[in-house]
Amino acid sequence: MGQTITEKIFSEHVGKAVFAGEIVRSPIDMVIGNDITTPISIKAFEDNGATKLANPDGFSIVLDHFIPAKDIASANQARISRDFAKKHKLKNFFDEKDMGIEHALLPEKGLVVPGDVIIGADSHTCTHGALGAFSTGMGSTDLAFAMITGGNWFKVPESIKVVLSGKPGKYTTGKDIILEVIRMIGVDGALYRTLEFVGSTIEHLSMDDRFAMCNMAIEAGAKNGIVAYDDTTKAFLADKDLAREPKIHYSDDDANYVQILEIDVANLDPVIAYPFLPSNGHPVNKAVEDKIKVDQAFIGSCTNGRLEDLKVASEILEGKKVHEDVRLIVTPGTQKILREATKRGYIDIIVDAGGVVSNPTCGACLGGYMGILGDNEVAIATTNRNFVGRMGSRSSKVYLANSAVAAASAITGYITDPR
Repeated sequence: MGQTITEKIFSEHVGKAVFAGEIVRSPIDMVIGNDITTPISIKAFEDNGATKLANPDGFSIVLDHFIPAKDIASANQARISRDFAKKHKLKNFFDEKDMGIEHALLPEKGLVVPGDVIIGADSHTCTHGALGAFSTGMGSTDLAFAMITGGNWFKVPESIKVVLSGKPGKYTTGKDIILEVIRMIGVDGALYRTLEFVGSTIEHLSMDDRFAMCNMAIEAGAKNGIVAYDDTTKAFLADKDLAREPKIHYSDDDANYVQILEIDVANLDPVIAYPFLPSNGHPVNKAVEDKIKVDQAFIGSCTNGRLEDLKVASEILEGKKVHEDVRLIVTPGTQKILREATKRGYIDIIVDAGGVVSNPTCGACLGGYMGILGDNEVAIATTNRNFVGRMGSRSSKVYLANSAVAAASAITGYITDPR
């Protein structure tokens, strides 16, 4: 019987063939914590009498949600992680000195590689599946268990095959593909399942597109999203000092899938997810017809804070001005992305147009700081969630879109088709 790529990754880790539905105890290659969730893990670690990390080189802490600290509470929260990292001489600890949003930073650092089993106390840990790894979010106490033992228990997920065909049109991106998937199956349509992305479209998708797709697999309820290793993955990894030797797996032709979705990407328009669910997707032309006025345009987050996002935003903004009634906030995913975007002139274009560029942070996306919404305000955002109150006031509204749509809307003051 054939296996999916996810089943093969677990099989390799546990040393025997396993299939969907089986409960396995698997070693973990990388455990990821952040400034919000890690203090809880540290407390559980210490409350259990643990004094030593099982795999210190396979544990990363990234301070990315409220750093630089927004208030006293967040400063104290960060100090817990700093003290723990210093005590355990943690090699993979990232603070202001080398900062980035965790799901952009770790791939950039080569700390997550194809074939890995990865967990993080953040739901968007599924991002790293774009590298051909199994990567999923877990709770803070699950993280503590992995910190102590080096592994954890998993139910091997069933898989949904998402078959993508055709070359994407201009300004149709990985963000639009995943929003279309979520529109098709709903926010619980892939509950505890793998979303495996395949098909002729994949060769046309950059790593940035793939990261965006896998990042939002959780918004369909998925345990993980995954794209198999190919030449694009190889090129992305080529200049990195990888933490481990990649282990390459591909699904067998006779692997079992519980569902097959087919999307003609060549005919897919940019997708806008209306409030208050990522599944409430509509083609951009409907949003244009609905004349949706925006108060804020946000480009960033672990979904769309990458170099391609800043590139497309600068192309659209060049020589233009942000509408007088709109705030444009841009958050690069990492300092390296910020530096490269500066070198290429993207940042000057964004600032000249009237945008503001912040440090890498998750702050605006979760309604914490650096761009929260006031009462009844409307945002067009490249983030991953648009629940009630997600980016601020409970009376605010968030429309999810790709970076091109967000940039074009910042200019006109209304949700706009960038094409």
